[in-house]
Amino acid sequence: MKPFRKNVALAVDGGGIKGVVPSRAIAILEDHLQKPSYEIFKLLAGTSTGSIISAGIATGLFGEEIHNLYCEMGAVIFKKTWRSTFWPLTRYRYPLEPLEEALESRMAGKVMGDFWFTGQPIDLVIPVFDLVDNQTLFIKPFNLSRGYDQWPVVKAVLASSSVPSFFPPVEGRYVDGGVGSYHNPCYVAAYEAQFVLGWDPAETTLISLGTGREPHTLRPEQIRKFWPWHWIAPVLGAFQESSDDQQVHLVETFFPELDFRRFQVDLDGSYPMDDPDRIPALTVFGDQLGEMILADQVDSAQSIQAKKAPYTI
Repeated sequence: MKPFRKNVALAVDGGGIKGVVPSRAIAILEDHLQKPSYEIFKLLAGTSTGSIISAGIATGLFGEEIHNLYCEMGAVIFKKTWRSTFWPLTRYRYPLEPLEEALESRMAGKVMGDFWFTGQPIDLVIPVFDLVDNQTLFIKPFNLSRGYDQWPVVKAVLASSSVPSFFPPVEGRYVDGGVGSYHNPCYVAAYEAQFVLGWDPAETTLISLGTGREPHTLRPEQIRKFWPWHWIAPVLGAFQESSDDQQVHLVETFFPELDFRRFQVDLDGSYPMDDPDRIPALTVFGDQLGEMILADQVDSAQSIQAKKAPYTI
């Protein structure tokens, strides 16, 4: 693995229970460097399940502890009940209380400002979508004018993780930060590093971790038979994957001096974001992602180069 530069940042995608993958990969990186993540990264950005991982690191958890959180609480958070069985006849599939209790057991009493104004400063950026104002909010430790420094960490993580239809909105307005363009927050991290923290891109490494890419299995004969409700999953998936790759291209284009490393693993099938039975398989993919980090095996989306228009007279 190439050495990191002076300043090191981490960005983690959303993906529900697939957060098992990057959490396991981070544990492998920590084992290789013989350092906890909170000593490696001084800027963390995470959306949805990525906010759980990023906030966990900022709180002082090891990668293995975060991975264990998914293993222990996955079946509790995504417990099948009448609510999930009869969805979409219910407003949402899972209550937030089990996730809130799991977060409170590890982050209780902390507010966002604690990460910057207490002890060794760490910048933590958590994208949250505000349905009332129809905009993405970037909750972080030192945005004093909007009071984000006083947001409880648990509230910020819950809001960023509240995927519409899976969980109810927090305070009736805040939902998953991936609803906008920031399911992959690597551009958020790159911008924060250079223009907010003032880091020199030539002295900065940004590690971006995905939660697994599912294969494309749709065929024309299937699509021709779609009813209206069949379009929901593939269209949302297309928006998400296109947005993820777009963020990678934005970082590549506008931060050329940055040591940017995007890592993503290809899954072998469909992995629903709320299926805890897939945790063992996802852990194996996490091992694979960790080895990709150590081998500097960046994602194919990062290697795409723009082609210039052909010469014409």
